[in-house]
Amino acid sequence: MWDTLIIQPFTNVLLAITMVVKNFGVAIILFTLLIKLVTYPLTAKQLKQTAAMQTLQSDPRYKKMMEKYRDNKEKLAEEQMKLYKETGVSPFGSCLPTLIQFPIIIGLYQSIIKAMAATPLEILRLERLVYPFLDATKILPIQNRFLWMDLGQPERLPILGIQIPILAIIVVATTWLQTKVMTPPSTGAGDQAAAMTKSMNLYMPILMGWMAYSLASGLALYFLVSNVATVVQYSGQGRSDWSKILPFIKKKSPAPEPRPVVVFPDDDDEEEEQEAPKPTAKPSARAAVKQQRPQYKRKK
Repeated sequence: MWDTLIIQPFTNVLLAITMVVKNFGVAIILFTLLIKLVTYPLTAKQLKQTAAMQTLQSDPRYKKMMEKYRDNKEKLAEEQMKLYKETGVSPFGSCLPTLIQFPIIIGLYQSIIKAMAATPLEILRLERLVYPFLDATKILPIQNRFLWMDLGQPERLPILGIQIPILAIIVVATTWLQTKVMTPPSTGAGDQAAAMTKSMNLYMPILMGWMAYSLASGLALYFLVSNVATVVQYSGQGRSDWSKILPFIKKKSPAPEPRPVVVFPDDDDEEEEQEAPKPTAKPSARAAVKQQRPQYKRKK
């Protein structure tokens, strides 16, 4: 059932892409991006739920509740559920899309392993998975060379006689970056979820680095592309503060408000204003009549 619904379709899509691009490394990259594109609605829903939870955690009521019941875990959990119900936020809303994507990730992982069949027995098992309309016999066994790597073997790059696992180092760095981008801000020192997340952020890059170091480099390439695609998806939502993730990136300060422009008049303009004759006031009607009357001298 698992092979029919997940492994077989994924393996055939991966082989079809390989037949088109003629390079298994490029096929892994394109296949990983295709899976990310198909599962993007689930990722977007997860991002929406995570953003709603972060907004709730910055609510004064939530902070007051965390401070008030920090020594009473049962009462804190009860009050949290009341607040979740009141605001319409599900604490497990961001977990459901992840659980749905988990079988897809496992299927992608296993399909890459099966496509890299090397022994006659593995190739025979792979041929049984190939759909009849897909003539994959032309590319089997698959050529696993990509850049300096043999995708069927753990990656090492010889530099000055030293075998350096370049790909594993990059996987560790991108996994750490992915966890930092996806981690919501902590709500306080007493938050158990924050403590658990901090531990996961520490151990997950180490685990992924060990797997990239020990397993076939084709899987390490998948880990790398998946990490980069996840970082791009989360950053595209505009919720990542890179100044906090990478200290050497300075946070952009808001643009200063424009100052009012004061125009000072020139000296020539002041002289013209002074020389200009002042308009005489128009005499009133009574004064005009008085001026028109003849003036008689009184006799002494």
